[in-house]
Amino acid sequence: MSDSNKTDFTNPTTFILLGIPGLEPVHVLISIPFCTMYTIAILGNFTILFIVKREPSLHRPMYYFLSMLAITDLLLSTSTLPKTLSIFWFNSREIDFSACLTQMFFIHSFFVMESGILVAMALDRYVAICHPLRYSTILTNTLVAKIGLAVVLRGIMVILPYPFLARRWSYCRTNIIPHTYCEHMAVVKLACTYTHVSTYYGLFVLFCGGGLDVIFITVSYTQILRAIFILPTKDARLKALGTCSSHFCAILAFHIPVLFSSLTYQFGHNVPLHFHVLIANVYLRVPPMLHPIIYGVRTKQIRDRLLRLFTQKGT
Repeated sequence: MSDSNKTDFTNPTTFILLGIPGLEPVHVLISIPFCTMYTIAILGNFTILFIVKREPSLHRPMYYFLSMLAITDLLLSTSTLPKTLSIFWFNSREIDFSACLTQMFFIHSFFVMESGILVAMALDRYVAICHPLRYSTILTNTLVAKIGLAVVLRGIMVILPYPFLARRWSYCRTNIIPHTYCEHMAVVKLACTYTHVSTYYGLFVLFCGGGLDVIFITVSYTQILRAIFILPTKDARLKALGTCSSHFCAILAFHIPVLFSSLTYQFGHNVPLHFHVLIANVYLRVPPMLHPIIYGVRTKQIRDRLLRLFTQKGT
């Protein structure tokens, strides 16, 4: 490490992103699955948005929330991958200090927003299954817009302290970040001042942005399952379960990688650093790729519109 990276400074001009430490010789190979997942995410989520916009019959709360999820997935993927690929392909590791904090803000904001959208989708399924006759009167377009605005504002307000706190710290150890992007705790670890406020606030965000959302989703699905199992016929139960299966798969695709990454970070002290970084990338790459596949395969309305679209193009 050069001396310039060890000198004392309050705010560095730039940070150095290492990519995946220890796996530098295979960065180009690693970029292939990353690009593949990003391409699928772009094509899939734009397809979802196109179909929902084009089909008036899909202008309903469920598909409005799905469109919000698709937009958030696109923004979440795009906030990190271009810089990651520039590291892998061109060894362009420098990132401006302000740009690093901006990237940190957007990554975590979109993450909290996506978690909130999944809660909103759970609410949608709860109303559809437990109160089907009142669905259109409860989930009006006005309420859906208010929920969407609340989700966005929560993502912004909860994460806004991150860059402000990070800008206050003095960075006197190094300006090298052993990561592919400016992850919050990776930046905080570089500070040489008392950073417990950032650490505790990060745990608070994890609880509020993930823990509470999981609790709300669990409560919703508990009520949904109770309502489903008291339906009189097997066909009715299967149909009701089918309407929830896509959303349940989307929840698993989002929360399982996050849970695995958090457990690895907290308890996997003997786990190699490159594994931590790979897992942190997985939970940003996999959900945006899987969500459109899940909804395209599991949701009949979208599947039928997609097949009709390709059939019309082929004729």
